Order: sequence, then C-alpha cells, then structure tokens
Amino acid sequence: MSTRPLLPDVKRRARRAALLNYFSLFGSFSTLICCALPSVLVLLGMGTAVASLLSAAPWLVGFSRHKVWTFSIAGALIAASFVVTYVVAPRLRQGTVCDADDPATCVEVSRLSKVLLWVSAVVWSAGFFVAYLLGPILVHLDRSR
Repeated sequence: MSTRPLLPDVKRRARRAALLNYFSLFGSFSTLICCALPSVLVLLGMGTAVASLLSAAPWLVGFSRHKVWTFSIAGALIAASFVVTYVVAPRLRQGTVCDADDPATCVEVSRLSKVLLWVSAVVWSAGFFVAYLLGPILVHLDRSR
C-alpha cells in the first residue's frame, strides 16, 4: 500500500460513494414503510395498527400515493450504489484511498458499505414484492379455490 497522500478528487469520489449508499438505504426503508409495512399489517389482520400509524405519521399517505416514484427513485439509487461499490470503488482503491496509519480502515468502511447496500437491496425487494406482487398472487390463489 502506498503512503502517498490522497488526491482531493479521490476523497471526493469516496465521499460521494458513501453518501450514495446512505441515500439508497433511506430510499429502500421509505418503500418499506410506505407500502410494504401497511400491507403486511392489514394482511395479518392488524388494520387498527395501520390506522394508528397513519394518524401518527400522515406524511406516509403521500409516499403511498406516489409509490411508483418512491420505488423508482429508491431502485435507481440502489442500482447506482451497486455500480459505485462494485465497479467504481475498486478502481479508486488502486490509488491511495486508505490512511497509511490505519490501512484496516479502508477494509472496514468497504465492508460496512457493502452490508448497507445489500440490506437496502433486500428491504427494497421485500417492499416491491408486498406492494406489487403479493396482491395479484393472493387474488390468483383465492380464485383457484
């Protein structure tokens, strides 16, 4: 590992990559809260819990009304995070992105970033399944009886 100082451009790119992962995580949780959680609660017979949730946080209705945009933006952020994490970041590491005093920091940050990214993807996928696929599946199963 080289001990050259980090270039300002490399630092800026690494900071953008980390920020993108956090936005992806926020976006995926917004899809879960707006669309998946209320659907699952109603499916489990807890409609009053959904009513309480919506009275405590009425802004969730806005997310639900615009769930196509919510899922599209969150999905685009997660896809961009995958590109940055698995394509751009390895190229950045070829330069000097780690602190010479503590080279393990780069590995820890990379590992945390990947964990956040995969958690975001799983949460988004669960939200997508509940919001768009679970209803038609249940209707089909109900008709086949």
